[in-house]
Order: sequence, then structure tokens, then C-alpha cells
Amino acid sequence: MAESSEPPVVLLHRPPSLTFMDEILTREFRTLITDTSSSESLPSFLPRHASSARAFVITGRLPVTEELLSHLPSLQILVCTSVGIDHIDLAACKRRGIVITNAGNAFSDDVADCAVGLLISVLRRIPAADRYVRAGNWAKFGDFQLGSKVSGKRVGIVGLGSIGSFVAKRLESFGCVISYNSRSQKQSSPYRYYSDILSLAENNDVLVLCCSLTDETHHIVNREVMELLGKDGVVINVGRGKLIDEKEMVKCLVDGVIGGAGLDVFENEPAVPQELYGLDNVVLSPHFAVATPGSLDNVAQIALANLKAFFSNRPLLSPVQLD
Repeated sequence: MAESSEPPVVLLHRPPSLTFMDEILTREFRTLITDTSSSESLPSFLPRHASSARAFVITGRLPVTEELLSHLPSLQILVCTSVGIDHIDLAACKRRGIVITNAGNAFSDDVADCAVGLLISVLRRIPAADRYVRAGNWAKFGDFQLGSKVSGKRVGIVGLGSIGSFVAKRLESFGCVISYNSRSQKQSSPYRYYSDILSLAENNDVLVLCCSLTDETHHIVNREVMELLGKDGVVINVGRGKLIDEKEMVKCLVDGVIGGAGLDVFENEPAVPQELYGLDNVVLSPHFAVATPGSLDNVAQIALANLKAFFSNRPLLSPVQLD
């Protein structure tokens, strides 16, 4: 790419509350900002204002479709501030020669911390115990029900990438026995590998979902998996909601087929099955595993570094492979 004396035009789309990218981009580039609360639709805004945008930075999960891309004729790079890219039409980007980057390892520590926090909360029933005390029930009815031991649990991790590896490292400190299922066996990993999720579920007390959402992993946790996990088994999901067959999971939790769940993500966010609200063996969080100031600063720096690298013909920090 030939260098221009004028900084490239970068389009930033974000929710109105997530302004953490604004200043860092406007210092370096000519930046157009549109947010999800705008009264003007993107198909209307883009042709009139963003036809010269060479980069598109997305904070959130805006679906990037063929139609949307058709309004961005100058687009060369799509910068996602998420790790997952299931909201992007990868084939359309490839046809148009658009490069994609994601958040890389920016969120890995915080998501791993959240996964472990959810597991401890479910097994030791911490949120339910908190509600019990606040309602005055300790004084009225005495001791709360027993929780379950975390230490020594057999934990199966689905997706041993950066986040999955960080979860494993943390749980090793609890004396947990770690195994995993992934697209392929990691030769450098010390953990036992199961080539299919059914075997992983059958041989573990806990499943932690850290994998990407693809056609192959959609509803990877179905009723058969939960039945094999068993009545004391726990599912933790910090990946994507559609990794689990949510309707079947609700039935399994209500009927005691599995013992509990810790969920940061859901199939149709922000909608959450109402049946889960009254279950003390379920811990819910609003897709906020990544939501710390440290994570947001990390992803802003990675996004900026990717943009600078792209416009100066240097290797990208966190490219997404489209092949």
C-alpha cells in the first residue's frame, strides 16, 4: 500500500457506553464514529459518510454481512475487538480481500478468572448463600445447605486455546485433574486428550467451554453430553451461548440430569430462559467475562497495533486465518 500524507479513514462502530477506543483512534487516524443508539441506520449512514473508510473497527457483535460490506467499497481491514468472529461473514470478507484481526489474547486472563469464579460459585453455592443471608434465613432457619468441594475435581476443558490453557493453569492450583477436547491434540500439552466430547463428559465432573462457535461446535453440548456428565456434573460456559443446546440444558437442570451450571453467555442474548432464575444451582452473568478496565485497555492497544502494522506493511499482531 502506498503511503499517503493524510491518515487513513477509520470507521468505529460501538455501543454508546463503550468509548474506550475513541481517543486512541482519533489521535492516529481520521475517525468516524457511529454507535448502536444512532437514529440513522448503518445502511443509510455508510454510503453517505464512510465510502472512503479503509478500516472498520467493531466494538461489540455487529453482524458483518455481504450487504453491510457492499456499503464500504474502500474497506481493506476489519478489526474486531472480540476473540470470537462468528458474527462476521468470513467468506464475504475473503472474496473482497478484506483482512480481519481479532482481540488475540487481550481477554484471556480475565475470561479465565471469570470461568474459575463461576465454577467456585456454582460448586460452593456462593450466590445462593449470599441471598440466604440477606433474606434473614440464616437467623430463621439455621445453617445453609452444603456445597461441593472444588479441589480435586476432574475438569474437562472444551477448547484448549489461550483461554482454555489459562483456565487449566488456574485449576491445577486447586489440585484439579485436567483433560481436554480440541480440534486437534496439543503435542506440548501435559493434559489428557479426548478426541470427542462424549468421552470427555463421561470422564469428568465439570465441563468448561472455551472454544469458538463454528458449524462444528454449534450445540456441541447436547442432552447426550449432559447425561454422560451426570447428576453431579457442572457446565461452565464462557465461550458462546450457542455452544450449548439451551432448551435441553434447562430441562436437564430442572430435572436433575446435571448438577449445576455457570453461564456468562446465552443463545439469544440478552434474553435468558426464565426457568433458570429460580435455580440455586445456576450462576448467571451478563456476558461480562471480558469486562474489566485492564481487558479493555489491552484490546485497545492490540487494535491500534494491528491498524498501525497494516498501514505500514508490517505483520499483524492477531490476524484471523480465512483459509
